[in-house]
Formats: sequence, C-alpha cells, structure tokens
Amino acid sequence: MYNSIIILLLVTFVHSFALPQTTKPDDGSEPGVLIGDLVKKITTPTGQTIANILLGTETAQSQDIGKAPSNGGVAGCKKSTDQCCIWYSISADLTNSFKGPSGRCNARARMAIRLGFHDAGTWSKTLAAAGKDFGGADGSLVLFNEITRQENRGLEVIVGLAKAMFQKYKGSGISMADLIQYAATHAVVTCPLGPRTRIFVGRKDATKAAPDGLLPSVNSDADTLINLFQDKTISPHALTALLGAHSTSQQFFTSPNLAKDFGKPQDTTPGVWDVSFYNETIQPNPAPKTFRFASDSVIAKDPRSSTEWNAFIGDQSHWNSDYAEAYVRLSLLGVNNINNLTECTKTLPKAQPTFKGSTEGLVDQKKLKRRNVEREESSSSGCTR
Repeated sequence: MYNSIIILLLVTFVHSFALPQTTKPDDGSEPGVLIGDLVKKITTPTGQTIANILLGTETAQSQDIGKAPSNGGVAGCKKSTDQCCIWYSISADLTNSFKGPSGRCNARARMAIRLGFHDAGTWSKTLAAAGKDFGGADGSLVLFNEITRQENRGLEVIVGLAKAMFQKYKGSGISMADLIQYAATHAVVTCPLGPRTRIFVGRKDATKAAPDGLLPSVNSDADTLINLFQDKTISPHALTALLGAHSTSQQFFTSPNLAKDFGKPQDTTPGVWDVSFYNETIQPNPAPKTFRFASDSVIAKDPRSSTEWNAFIGDQSHWNSDYAEAYVRLSLLGVNNINNLTECTKTLPKAQPTFKGSTEGLVDQKKLKRRNVEREESSSSGCTR
C-alpha cells in the first residue's frame, strides 16, 4: 500500500511538468519550441508556466496586482520573504521615469523598449549549437560597453539610467540582465493600450560581451530578417508581432535626409501602444510627419508574415496577446536557468486599456534638433541606425 502511494505521487509529479501540446501557427512555421534549460527538462512550476507560454498554451499576459510593502527599498526588502519585494520599488522609479505629462510613454520608455530588444537579440541558436551559447538577455550591452556598437547608437541615456538604477538597487541582489528586461516590459505597459506582459526574474549576468552582428538592420530584406529571427527561435508570426514596437518608435539615424526626417515616428500615434502602425505601414505613402523603415515594409508584404500583419489591423487585443507571447520568448533568449526564475508580474503598474488621446500625433519631448542626437530625446524603441 505504501509503495503504491509513493509510485502514484511520483507519476503525479512527472505529469505535473509534462510537455504541453502545441498547435501549428498559421504563418506556416513550426510550432513554438522550448529554449534554455527547458529543452533538457522542466523541473519547477515556474519552468512549466514559461514552457506553456513559449508553446502557446498559457497566456503571456497577467493583470495580477500585488501590494507593495510599506517599508520597501533595499533595506526594507532584506527583511521580506517576498522575492519580488525590491521590484515594487524599482517599478515605482520606472513609472516616474517613463510616463510623460500627457499620460503617454515618453522618450525614456521608448529607449527602454529598444534596450530590451537589443540586449536580448544577441543570441543565436546556430552559435549555441556550436558551443557559443552566450549573449541574449544577459545584460552584456550595459556591462560590457556594447553601447559603442553602431546598432546601439541612441541608447546612451537609457544605459546611463540603467547603470544608476543598478547602483541604487544592487544591494538587493538584482542582476543587470533582469533590470533591462523588467524595464522594457514596464515601459510597454506604461504606454497606453500596452499589454501587461508577464515578467520573470533571476537571470544571470553576462561574463563577456555578446556576439556581434546578430541584430537586424532596418534595410534588410525579408529573407534576411526572417532567417535571422528564426535562428533565435522566433517565427515570422512572432516577428510580425514584435515589429509592432515601432508603434512607439522614432528614427534618428536611418534617413539620408536627417535635416528633414530627424525624430519622425513610425506611425501617427507615438507614445501610444496601438495598432495604427500596422495599417499605416501598408499604405502607398507614409503618413505626414512619419518615417517608414524599409524592413517594416518588406515584412508587411512577405507572404510568410503578411496575413498576420493584416490581422493586427484594428485588433488591439490580438496584437497585445501575440506581442506578449513573443516578448516573453525574446526576453529569455540565452537564459539557461529558466526553471529557477521567479515571476514578478504583480509588481508592474496596471495596464491602461483605453486612452482618450490615442489619435494625437504628438510626442512627449522637446523640439528636436539634429545637434541633440546624443540627448535624451534622441533615441527610439526601433532598431534604427
């Protein structure tokens, strides 16, 4: 009898971390795949949750709101049993930094989104299989001065902010890798209409710089972009969702005529996380006072991604859902201790599902001038060059 109970418990434990069933995406790509240490084994409830998200069987969004401790900060949280305690304080600081006076996400928020993309995007499945499993969401962009790489131009201010916040909170044991991805996730939900993407912490910081040449160019063709992201386990479907981050971006380096195009956004509602970007990108000509990236146009037209691109038009909920799922994956590239992470979504600010000024074609920043390129207002959340 006793042995039977033990066997039953073991079977129950094994099945509790079973591989979720997946469905084939509608973009012709293969179903989602697991990454990091989840490839070998799912050993914890958090690992199972993340596996479910990666394979599309569990939502990547959450409206769970926690209660910030009355005595937080580094000193207060040392006495707390809540592993997410310090992130309430970090969240409050980020809200002050990211929300503009009109209620929209500001220039720093847009930079934080781009920083999250650029730190996490430096991982390659091919390189990992060849024994070079480093890069990805490991904080190396800040820790190893990758800001000097051309593709990271314009991130100077947000890198400075990340360093200052890390200095303030490092006594609590946070990693730079977590801070970058938390800030990117926080920035998105700070933008009106943005999804409240689930965030997991516990990443390990880099011990060396990430491989170079793994970030996309705004001038790449569709084959190059799709192949680049598939080598990161990101399908054309997910890539299409991630590109929607250009809804809040601006260009400062791409146009050959910067005197005319400096600071132009990629849709008419920068500062608002809406789907205007998808519809405006497929129009014959860019909307007035906007700038269109060539890479966005080719993905919008490519048959591997165009169906999904058009499906996002007018469907905020669809895009938010797909973006959140894709970003959870991106934010965990190169992370090999996923089973040991802790979910701290409860510390994020509430989502803002409506916004009265969503049709305003304005940006929360000072008048742009080319000579201000290295100042706070001179960055975007897009992969600009």
